[in-house]
Amino acid sequence: MKIATFNINGVKARIAALSDWLAGANADVVVLQEIKSVDEGFPREYLEDLGWTVETHGQKGFNGVAILSRLPLEDVTRGLPGDDADEQARYIEATVIGSRAVRIAGLYLPNGNPAPGPKYDYKLSWMERLRLRAAELLASEMPVVMLGDYNIIPQPRDAANPANWVEDALFLPESRAAFRRILHQGWSDAIRLHDPYATRGPFTFWDYQGGAWKRDDGIRIDHLLLSPQAADLLVESEIDKEARAGEKPSDHVPVWVRLDA
Repeated sequence: MKIATFNINGVKARIAALSDWLAGANADVVVLQEIKSVDEGFPREYLEDLGWTVETHGQKGFNGVAILSRLPLEDVTRGLPGDDADEQARYIEATVIGSRAVRIAGLYLPNGNPAPGPKYDYKLSWMERLRLRAAELLASEMPVVMLGDYNIIPQPRDAANPANWVEDALFLPESRAAFRRILHQGWSDAIRLHDPYATRGPFTFWDYQGGAWKRDDGIRIDHLLLSPQAADLLVESEIDKEARAGEKPSDHVPVWVRLDA
């Protein structure tokens, strides 16, 4: 089962880039972030005609997450538990039925800038809610992949130029500590499982400004965290960097794992 995450940065604006990548990716499940569309405006019929089952949790003009699947989906839920007043569309879960069932938790974690401030407070409170939900998912003892745009640069090696990010919400010590609290529950960073000793990169995001792509001035903020049961099934993990070089690309690229499931 090949499971991917892709911050598409506007599904209607990037439908060609998405289609091109899907055509060659041979993925079974794709979790999208920043679809920037209400559910009714999502190009559902187009993707269904290509053979995808589509589940969305959308929001007008901002945020929004979706799951595309070639395999049956069950028990789809929307919204991160813990705050009934939170109206931002950032979280979706479903169980994918392959040779075994795998729980998918797709997320678009708040950016948090400017920090300090209310947006940063929201980021940290959202991460605490995620930590609590992550603990519940681990307690299920089933294979779980918790994936998406985390808006967290975990370590200096995850940025081409760490000094440029020291005051950014993505790299502040409190943000990184909150991410570690989740990891230390027992999650594995899929990319690092296969590349534990890299001293620089790999990256998943290059800004549109300042020639970041040409200079490879990137950061790694799109992550796939695996429960112990999912980590035991890991076959391979990879970043599809070449997607950033396409026509009208997202500023993120797909990241994926293949599980024996």
